[in-house]
Amino acid sequence: MATDCAHLDEIRDVTPSGDGCKECLEMGDTWVHLRECLICGHIGCCDNSKNRHATKHFHATGHPIIQSFEPDEDWRWCYVDEVYL
Repeated sequence: MATDCAHLDEIRDVTPSGDGCKECLEMGDTWVHLRECLICGHIGCCDNSKNRHATKHFHATGHPIIQSFEPDEDWRWCYVDEVYL
């Protein structure tokens, strides 16, 4: 996977905000897959989910790097540089 990302130094040791999409749980909705923000620990639903809370979190905060919060997946994504890490 590519590592041409200028935001790797922003990654923090985070605590997940919960076991599911924070906003979907609050509104009683469902999701497809989960993503974890590596800057603050926010758990949001993926772009295949109808609410797309992980991407909305990026737009609201500018936090650039997420990773899959799914079992047996270990990929990361930078929204700004549009690369897998």
